[in-house]
Amino acid sequence: MSQIREEVLRANEKYVSTFGEKGRLALPPARRFAILTCMDARIDPAKLAGLAEGDAHVIRNAGGRASDDAIRSLVISYKLLGTREWFVIHHSNCGMELFTDETIRGLLASSLKTSSYDGKDWKDSGEGPGSRQGDFIDWLTIRDQAESVAVDVERIRSHPLVPREIPVYGYVYRVDTGALVEVPRATAIGLSSKS
Repeated sequence: MSQIREEVLRANEKYVSTFGEKGRLALPPARRFAILTCMDARIDPAKLAGLAEGDAHVIRNAGGRASDDAIRSLVISYKLLGTREWFVIHHSNCGMELFTDETIRGLLASSLKTSSYDGKDWKDSGEGPGSRQGDFIDWLTIRDQAESVAVDVERIRSHPLVPREIPVYGYVYRVDTGALVEVPRATAIGLSSKS
């Protein structure tokens, strides 16, 4: 068994020992909101939004982007589980700003091994085989955080399965301070028809 696996299983045993009444939490989130954010390990959505288990839905992917799957989750969150407000939270110093679609496609075509980044360029080991299947994926890379938040809020707001009464707020989380910084343009786009 790997060391990481052992650590995870030990941590789970400790968690189980103090789990208590959490097994009785209701399925719908108690605070009736959802967060779409990045998978970056430096972001703890529970801490940045003051959440406990059962409070809110948290949907995560690379960059916190409004992909089809993220929108699918948000629609389920509203339609079946009653969330009434959504937050799109990207973050500073995001890895999705460090490459383009062409960059990752080229790296994957060369090799499926982990690449390295020297602060300027991505390097691949070249230990093939690689695959051209990455050519068919929109990697949703980011050039400008505020712009990407606004684009994602607009995509969610304009989706035909998203009710107009749900406000969608846009923020950038500062990984250096922990602060949420509103993207006013994104929040203006995301205002509900009831606002």
